[in-house]
Amino acid sequence: MKRVGAIVMEKVQLKEHERIDDLQCKGLKIIQDTTGFCFGMDAVLLANFCDIKNNSTVIDLGTGTGIIPLLVWAKNKVKKIYGIEIQKDVAEMARRSIRMNNLEDYIEILNFDLKEAPEKLGVNQFDAITTNPPYMEYGGGKVNPEDKKAISRHEIKCTLEDVIRVSSRLLRHNGRFFMVHRPHRIVDILWLLRKYKLEPKKIRFVHPKVDQKPNLVLVKSIKAAKPELKFERPLYVYNDDGTYTDEIYEIYNMNKA
Repeated sequence: MKRVGAIVMEKVQLKEHERIDDLQCKGLKIIQDTTGFCFGMDAVLLANFCDIKNNSTVIDLGTGTGIIPLLVWAKNKVKKIYGIEIQKDVAEMARRSIRMNNLEDYIEILNFDLKEAPEKLGVNQFDAITTNPPYMEYGGGKVNPEDKKAISRHEIKCTLEDVIRVSSRLLRHNGRFFMVHRPHRIVDILWLLRKYKLEPKKIRFVHPKVDQKPNLVLVKSIKAAKPELKFERPLYVYNDDGTYTDEIYEIYNMNKA
């Protein structure tokens, strides 16, 4: 299959409560379940934050709808992306999105527990890992009774340490690890990254507005690298009047009204 600027869409059968959203990026579209956990800005910002080398083999841990693999493919010249998702119906929906975009040669969705990935896929095999893991510690905050949302938001099926430990085993020496998370977990994040030899190299905080505290943090680490952490300039989502900032318009490939 040739890499082309415009994607030829395959017809797909939508289930109840499903819709197709236009990603406004190289003609890509995605299926989402309106009763489940739809992707948010955090996934889009993470995909934009990644600087992945050409011809890399990539894994997205906890891929959900498959949004990050789709955007990473669109923004980078990757060899292959694997998206791992534990929920069978969510993984099946992500597969249909990949098929709809005719990207089966580039993106493969795998349905199993990410903690099993090193045994199933091999250790020290991958060039880059992306992840948008559950933000809330289990028992922290009100757990949504709908399993799809609860598993996406709370550390029910995996913990932050699980994600980082598994990533360290999967990555090659000097492999790159990219994550989006909440700033209140930053101490845990940095401690665990260094514990598992994923040296933090770059951090960028995301703020709703200039005068508001950050509500997201983007982190890049490199396996077995030397210590040197750089802080990127903050990313602001909204102007004072509630409109998106120029950088958000650029990330979303949107034209200003």
